[in-house]
Amino acid sequence: MSIVDRQRAAYEALAASGADGPFLTERPALFSPAAAAQDILNVRGTYGRFAQILLPLEYTHWTEEATAHVRSCYIGDWTSLHKVRVRGPQALAFLSQLGMRDLSRFGTGRIKHHVQLDDNGYVASEGVLTRTGDQEFVYTAGSCDWLLWQLSLGGWDAEATDISAERFIFGVQGPRSLPVLEKATGEGLRDIDFGRGRPTHVNGIPVVILRTGISGELGYELHGATDDAEAVWTAVLSAGEEHGIRQLGFRSQPVQHIEAGIATNGLDYLPASIPTPGAPRQFRRGTPGGSFVPTNGLTDYFRTPGELGWGFRNDVPDRRFVGRDALAAQAARGGPARVLVGLVWNPEDVAGVLTSLFRDGELPDQMDVPRAPGPHFDQVTIAGAPVGVATGRTLSPALRATISLCVIDRAHAAPGTAVDVIWGRPGTPQQTIGAVVASLPFKPDHRRTDVTLL
Repeated sequence: MSIVDRQRAAYEALAASGADGPFLTERPALFSPAAAAQDILNVRGTYGRFAQILLPLEYTHWTEEATAHVRSCYIGDWTSLHKVRVRGPQALAFLSQLGMRDLSRFGTGRIKHHVQLDDNGYVASEGVLTRTGDQEFVYTAGSCDWLLWQLSLGGWDAEATDISAERFIFGVQGPRSLPVLEKATGEGLRDIDFGRGRPTHVNGIPVVILRTGISGELGYELHGATDDAEAVWTAVLSAGEEHGIRQLGFRSQPVQHIEAGIATNGLDYLPASIPTPGAPRQFRRGTPGGSFVPTNGLTDYFRTPGELGWGFRNDVPDRRFVGRDALAAQAARGGPARVLVGLVWNPEDVAGVLTSLFRDGELPDQMDVPRAPGPHFDQVTIAGAPVGVATGRTLSPALRATISLCVIDRAHAAPGTAVDVIWGRPGTPQQTIGAVVASLPFKPDHRRTDVTLL
């Protein structure tokens, strides 16, 4: 039985059990389809859970892997992402109404950041939308359940098919990613502009290559059939050996997102799709960590696109899409009251938390290194008054700094503004850590590097 057949059998057994919700809700943890190739260098034998797939925590050392996208390149596994194919005469119309971005000039082979809102203007889902044909699209995200639920309400001549079990996704990111993939494919790839993709082959195996930038560096994604995952992983790793490629463990995966100033669904905010019937439990499992105490319940963890840096540059367009009226009302009030910035945390204050184990007295919450594995929201204050919420605190070995994202009141968003972060859960010995507002991204943006000059 193939990997795909085994996974499909698991899904069918789950459905027969009567468990609520679609694909991501209760699927038991599985290994990656490339697990056999990955296990060769997984000398520690430890794993982290990315949605419902177990990935090696680290292959060599997390500090080495967390700098590979700056020094050379890495290959990382994003197969855990949910993947849905949408096709039909009204597929484009449906996706245009579901997402806030204009798809009127969205050609085949193009990719687009597809941000989906609820009626209140909160982000319900966001991911990558690829146009694969005249009436066919593939949406890839942490969860596609909001899309599936919206389509299930009816009224559209379109259908959605969950293809998650059929496809792998590997990221190859960093300044050496292009020569590595050109060697692996045996052809020039410099015709692929940022935000585009096309079919190619790795060792004769058909794949689709997309030029993306989740690391803030030159980078690509490889999409292919699950049964080919191990062979493709091995081939890319072999092609990258002379370029210093590293396998990216789960422990280091999220570091690059904070460096690049990218908020991650389920970590830096909670999706407004959580109340949706059948919403994935991965987004509603337990209580977020940190010092922030919500006053309005769950919605205090939601974010509007303007708060995450995904708002419109000009006025809210007149075209129809879910959440449009809420965004227009927000714009009429002068725009979002808060914006996304970076924070650079005071190293001495951070060190004080890390070294508290060597001193007498009550122990504050310790800091996971490089960052906490789940959602973590910390209160940010100025002179004791709340002004924002920090998320994604990360120890970045590339920047040699502790950094985080922060949604902060506009009045305090200027780079260089001094703030305090309250560290530790309520009821624990909380610590005040100084921080300074920084512009995003934390390092130069190399996603749109002109590869014809390389």
